[in-house]
Amino acid sequence: MYTNINTDIGIQSIREFLTDNAHKIPADFPQELFLQVLECVMKYNIFSFADTYWLQLTGTAMGTPAACAYATITFGQFENSCILNNFKNELIFYKRYIDDVLGVWVPPALNGPNTWNDFKAKLNSWGDLKWKIEEPSTKTTFLDLEIQIKNKTFTFKTYQKEMNLYLYIPPSSAHPPSCLKGLIAGELRRYWLQNNPDDFKEILTSFIRRLLPRGHTINNISPILLNAVAQLEKNHHANKTQPATGEDTLFIHRVFHPHGVSRNDIRNLYNKILQPHLDFNRMTIAMARPANLRDILTKAALIPPDNLNINHLIEQMNAPLPSNP
Repeated sequence: MYTNINTDIGIQSIREFLTDNAHKIPADFPQELFLQVLECVMKYNIFSFADTYWLQLTGTAMGTPAACAYATITFGQFENSCILNNFKNELIFYKRYIDDVLGVWVPPALNGPNTWNDFKAKLNSWGDLKWKIEEPSTKTTFLDLEIQIKNKTFTFKTYQKEMNLYLYIPPSSAHPPSCLKGLIAGELRRYWLQNNPDDFKEILTSFIRRLLPRGHTINNISPILLNAVAQLEKNHHANKTQPATGEDTLFIHRVFHPHGVSRNDIRNLYNKILQPHLDFNRMTIAMARPANLRDILTKAALIPPDNLNINHLIEQMNAPLPSNP
């Protein structure tokens, strides 16, 4: 999707988006400066490959932090103005996640045989971007879901690609233990929400079998699985409460090391030394994984020169643009 968005059309869509939402934007927002900077980013994107440098000529500037928001907003402006309004009677549900779209379309017998073709033509009329569109069906796959209509009811099931290698974190990894716990808890919750009881049992069995070749053992993962299931049951029966704001919680952040200070040691020291002198009701220890080879070799952040004055640069960007002669 990104590389097929025409830059001129994309910039114009952003301009229209800002105009349509002017009542939600601060009055002092530098709109023209923003559009000029955005155009500069999209039209003069230079990237390196080995010892060569390239100028990207077409499409959304790849590798820039603005790429995802830019692509989402530009086509979203077209959707809101030309798609949803023109086909609101036939398209009773429409959701898009980046470049994946799911919709519920009224059967052709109820809206005429040509309306569906008109919709496809309109969807592909926005510049160079052309969508691969499936014909209407009572069953489809959207992201990680198999969706089907049975007896006028939607049914759901977790979809998993046949080529998925399931390269889960091995026990010998230097990741914090919480990463494995989070993986198991997150997968179980997703399977629970997306499947009926029978399908949940089947996919949970497959999940456990895929963990074993990675080096995990039933004895090691059983307590984590049982805790995750207990939490699911607790959340299912618990009443919905107002989420905590975190203002009464002290967060202690550390980089994890297999032979470093443990969570229990930190918690015991906190309870013994700091807790009596602080006003926090809770303390949470957040363990981050150490930097790996990917972090070191594929840095995306730009490092400014030592002599660059950031405050001066911000002042320049906020300064009013010179008037045209």
